[in-house]
Amino acid sequence: MTDSLIIRRPDDWHLHLRDGAMLKAVLPETARDFGRAIIMPNLVPPVVKAAQATEYRDRILAAMPDGADFKPLMTLYLTEDSDPADMHAAFESGLISAVKLYPAGATTNSSSGVSNFDKIRPVLEMMAETGLPMCVHGEVTDAEVDIFDREAVFIDRVLDPIRKATPGLRVIMEHITTKDGVDYVGSQDDMGATITTHHLIINRNHILVGGIKPHYYCLPVAKREEHRLALRAAATSGNAKYFLGTDSAPHLDDAKESACGCAGCFTATNTMPLLAHVFEEEGALDQLEKFASLNGPAFYRMAPNDATLTLTKGDVNTFPAHIETPDGPVTVFDPGFPVHWHTSAS
Repeated sequence: MTDSLIIRRPDDWHLHLRDGAMLKAVLPETARDFGRAIIMPNLVPPVVKAAQATEYRDRILAAMPDGADFKPLMTLYLTEDSDPADMHAAFESGLISAVKLYPAGATTNSSSGVSNFDKIRPVLEMMAETGLPMCVHGEVTDAEVDIFDREAVFIDRVLDPIRKATPGLRVIMEHITTKDGVDYVGSQDDMGATITTHHLIINRNHILVGGIKPHYYCLPVAKREEHRLALRAAATSGNAKYFLGTDSAPHLDDAKESACGCAGCFTATNTMPLLAHVFEEEGALDQLEKFASLNGPAFYRMAPNDATLTLTKGDVNTFPAHIETPDGPVTVFDPGFPVHWHTSAS
């Protein structure tokens, strides 16, 4: 039985750092284990122009813990008024690594997202020509579509038509939660998908059975057990199309534990030990490096990190229950079972 594993230092291909005091509090939790992360642009106001991405990157770098070796990979928020030339210049200069598409109203701070997909046609064509990747929050927001069906409907109604109309567009379907998502990405060229830590661990019963668990509520919402198992099979398969994107999304506890709680699970603190636990359960520890450290860089056409991370199995890992911020605590995702894996730089 393996009790120690050395892998290339992992990357997080979908991360929320927020801003201000929250940024300073949560950034060290990612910088501890990860070499790079795709930084989500859904601030208020959103990061829609290159100048805003530059300013946000500088704030992240200023908040970096002493001695940290971490690189934020910036993105721009795609709106119906986005300037293709500005996005192209930001990509060519190395400032951004991707553009993020939010359907309007799909998740936290997505009100500036896209409602009329015809209006973003010039941006999509530029991205296909230049190889600029598009990260997609894959859900429709129509009120008549059940929340548990919104990913599958998005594939049929929005994503597949966009891709057929824009050959060569490189798409990352983020935080897939369904077998539909797994199967679609696996059958397509120029596509990858991120899978979160928490969607490998919880299904919708964990949110609802025995009382509502607000710290398990996320968007896309966790689905039936059959979908969780499909995600596990994809993540542990070694298939280069699937890679880690935690979607770690910090919210203050009073914003989660309220009459209208915010969506998001904060997993930055304990993702790598949790993944080692999941991959060990699936008999696939030998595939963890591909999922966490190799597949993502390959899709983004980057080299993997030179540094390594050591995972060691031992006594129960006692994760902090909260990360403290000047405005209040942020609850760390609790998997609901003991985890014996620990991480250290190597």
